[in-house]
Amino acid sequence: MHEGVRSLSPGPRALASPQLADQFCNAIGVLQQCGPPASFSNIQTAINKDQPANPTEEYAQLFAALIARTAKDIDVLIDSLPSEESTAALQAASLHRLEEENHEAAARLEEVVYRGDALLEKIQSALADIAQSQLKTRSGSHSQALPEP
Repeated sequence: MHEGVRSLSPGPRALASPQLADQFCNAIGVLQQCGPPASFSNIQTAINKDQPANPTEEYAQLFAALIARTAKDIDVLIDSLPSEESTAALQAASLHRLEEENHEAAARLEEVVYRGDALLEKIQSALADIAQSQLKTRSGSHSQALPEP
């Protein structure tokens, strides 16, 4: 990692705003450290495109991508906030609807569990019958194999 550059690993979305500030800070620090001095007397400067890419260009692309991604994350967070139109009454109605759906799902779950228990009892009864039949068959074949005195 470049000297003076903080960690660039993306953090949780809850830290998006401080992360964006860190990225701006890092970008400015790298520009100050690696950028050549510039004269503002002549605004138009010639760029020599034959020069090989330098680390400053790589940093600029990296920081631009990080800043854009963090800004997009912040937009997603803002969009996920409740709107101003969402009043307490609307939230209460939505919560009531969700509670009703929850009760319906709980009733369906109880019915499925009840049917599953009944099916389990049938399977266990069938397995017990099979085991009894196998024991009778084995005991019958052993009694025939042994001669009586």
